[in-house]
Order: sequence, then C-alpha cells, then structure tokens
Amino acid sequence: MSASVVSVRDELVLMGDCACGYQNLRRTYRAELVRFSEHSSMNVMSELHTTHLVLREFRDSDVDLLYEIQGNPDYMRFTFCAEARAACESWLRRFADAGRVNGFAPWTIVHRSDNRVIGWGGLSIDPNAPEWTTEVSYFIHPAYQGRGFATELVQSSLRHGFDDLGLREIAAFAMPENRASARVLEKCRFKFLRYESILQRNHYALRVEDW
Repeated sequence: MSASVVSVRDELVLMGDCACGYQNLRRTYRAELVRFSEHSSMNVMSELHTTHLVLREFRDSDVDLLYEIQGNPDYMRFTFCAEARAACESWLRRFADAGRVNGFAPWTIVHRSDNRVIGWGGLSIDPNAPEWTTEVSYFIHPAYQGRGFATELVQSSLRHGFDDLGLREIAAFAMPENRASARVLEKCRFKFLRYESILQRNHYALRVEDW
C-alpha cells in the first residue's frame, strides 16, 4: 500500500534549457522571488490546529518518525524515497531552511486524538527546483489514508497561502497513476494544466479567485 502523496519534484535536477519554456519558468521564479522576499522577515507559522490534525513546525525529533514513512519504498512509490535516515534528515532540513527565507514551509502532521506523527506536508518552494514556484505537497502514512486527512491538510494549506500570505496561485504536482492524490486536488478545486514531461508529473494549479 502506498503512502498518500502529492509529489514535489523529489531529487530531479533540471538540466540546462532542455525543457520547452524553461527560460520562462526561470524568469517567473525570479519575479516570484522578489515578491516573496517582501515576506522573508515573517515568521513561519509554527502551529495550526484543524478538526483532526495538528500542523506544526518541523522538529529534530521528527526525523525518525518521518523516516519510517519516507524510507519505505512501498509507501513512497509516487515520490522521493529516502535511501537512508541521513538522506531523509537532509531532505527535511532543506525544506525547513528554505521556509525561513520564504516565510512558509511544510508542517509535520500530527493526528490530534492519537498524538502521533502521521506525515509531512504543506506549502513550499522546492529548494531543489525553485523555478516551479509555490506548491502544496505531502505524504501521509498508509494507516491514516482514506479518512480525509490529506484533504484537510491541503485545504488548510490553501487557506494559509491565500488568506494569510496573500499568494495569488498555488501549484501541485502528481504522477498520473497517483489517482488518490489527484482526487484530493480536484476536491480542493485545483485545475489540471498539463503533463510536465521533465518532471513526469501532472501539473495542477489553483488561483485565489477560484478558491
């Protein structure tokens, strides 16, 4: 059984200008970076409570718990799977560090009634491929799938992005075969844009006026 995942670009390295429109993406990213720099002095929201979840800032103590999910290739077949604990820790820290610049970063997801870490996700600008600008991504332990928690996370992320941060558009990326995540995005009003061959992902987006 696979973890519920909307994929960030994992460890993909964009090579030169091989993708059509890549230069346009770079120009878009530079413009977005100027705009986000205006928010760089803001503190990352450290904790948010939803109906069933606590969405809180990543902590050092979360690494082992998240590696139990991210290090399992069966759970992570739709996105980046950490081959070792050190790779998981490095990956999580890169996103947390980028959040101090951007003013937002993915949260550790805690199930409120169980008081258990069940995943990771939220808004980010992928430090490995920032040209794709702001997106929502997540992974959730299979034992907690099918209970609406992914939708709850994505909706909270959108509300934070549009209402608190003043974002105009948020993207998401998912492999075509990842139908569970596609349904979550469609439920949250994301629109399919196109298949991005360089990412091997479907590209979705939601603008604030459609929220």
